[in-house]
Amino acid sequence: MSEGAKILEQMNDRSREVFRRVVEGYLESGEPVGSRTLTRTMSEKVSAATIRNVMQDLEYLGLLNSPHVSAGRIPTQQGLRMFVDGLLEISDLTEDDRTRIDSTLGRKGNEGGSLFDRVGAALSGATHGASVVLAPKHEAPIKHLEFVSLAADRALVVIVFADGHVENRIFMPPAGQTPSSMREAANFLNALAEGKTLSALRASIAKEIAARRRELDVLAADLVESGLAIWENEGERYERLIVRGRANLLGGTTEAEDLERIRILFDDLERKRDIAEFLELTDEGEGVRIFIGSENKLFSLSGSSLVVSPYMNADRKIIGAVGVIGPTRLNYGRIVPIVDYTAQMVGKLLTDQG
Repeated sequence: MSEGAKILEQMNDRSREVFRRVVEGYLESGEPVGSRTLTRTMSEKVSAATIRNVMQDLEYLGLLNSPHVSAGRIPTQQGLRMFVDGLLEISDLTEDDRTRIDSTLGRKGNEGGSLFDRVGAALSGATHGASVVLAPKHEAPIKHLEFVSLAADRALVVIVFADGHVENRIFMPPAGQTPSSMREAANFLNALAEGKTLSALRASIAKEIAARRRELDVLAADLVESGLAIWENEGERYERLIVRGRANLLGGTTEAEDLERIRILFDDLERKRDIAEFLELTDEGEGVRIFIGSENKLFSLSGSSLVVSPYMNADRKIIGAVGVIGPTRLNYGRIVPIVDYTAQMVGKLLTDQG
């Protein structure tokens, strides 16, 4: 049992209700919730003084906080976490939200890039927040590879896929490359690569290099391994991150501190800092996960929350993720089913296309 669950279990009904109503009030308004407000909504008639005492106890437990000189309270990150884990009521997806997502995803254009742009637009439009979509790498079979020397310290690997898609990646080759070693490396790779996806090629190439190193010139072998490193680079495992809805986060915000947090958030996203870990956040199982503030180091500086769900291909393999980011006072109960449904729809559309 988590620490938050233990605290919830030990609370009496009044403390639990005060805590729940403070969090729900804050998530709805973004403002501190005071004891006088709660006297009008509590299920039992209690005085403002009694409620203030309960709120002080909750503050002592680290679940509530008093911002500035306000008499009201707001939940701490620990309090939000406990609320999300133990008290959050997830609503059903509304017909309006379902229709909006279906109509946006169903627009013309079936190619992958267009689909992921539509996914971002659907999430951003339905939640009035910022959406993030992590698109998978291109996984069509490889038709041909070629190495091209650009300078003494730069080379280009050109990958042509069977479906006509072409990727060009620049990397630093080993010193001393010659035209013949580049041809030899390309011939070696093409003999192995045809009909394989990049991930399938990665699985077999290291073993082949070890077994056939004598057949390869040392420079050619080094070039193959250097080129392979480009494909295996942790920060380049996913093709692109699509972010939509920056204006939604800025709308209605005038506080300099909030504006700075949003700027930091988008700077982080645009630099793709730690983005290779984004998908790994979802690896512990299917379904939606919620990260609040510093629980996700990608958003730790901006103090934002992330609601994220993986999507899968026809083989039930996680290949990407979709999510919504925003302030910690997101309407979690409404956003969770939207993100969950969108992830399921992306997996279905990709399976149908495949």
